[in-house]
Amino acid sequence: MKKIHNFEAKLTWQKVELNTNSTQKIYEKTHVIHVEDKPKLQLSAAKAFKGNPNLYNPEDLLLSSLMSCHMMSYLYVCAQYQIEVLSYTDEAIAKLETYVDGSGKIIEVVLNPQVIIKNKSQVELATSIHKEANKLCFIANSCNFSIKHNAICT
Repeated sequence: MKKIHNFEAKLTWQKVELNTNSTQKIYEKTHVIHVEDKPKLQLSAAKAFKGNPNLYNPEDLLLSSLMSCHMMSYLYVCAQYQIEVLSYTDEAIAKLETYVDGSGKIIEVVLNPQVIIKNKSQVELATSIHKEANKLCFIANSCNFSIKHNAICT
């Protein structure tokens, strides 16, 4: 039986025109995301798209969501196999392709999880179950681009 879970957020933005020598109006891209009972999250466009480089951008959040969801799915699968994980780190990369019309899309994400487990006899199994974790990951299942895993387990 399938269940539907709703997630709600509110975005707010106020007009701020940036002073430029151009006749084209350029607006400040900083905005705030509100999720009930959580701290507000201030975002902007990526630096490459004239955003504030000191703030998170949607591409950062997409990559972070994918990394986080994969890790939680991985820890879930490890628990099923009685694999005790001592630490988990990841340094992932998302590749964004842009086009002359101003559009673009993420074309690939590479996750690089480095996992340390307690029982070294389970290293091969712990490395292999990243594929199973990817199949369970809600965010990965929602993406239409390639997601690769370069997992290292010790």
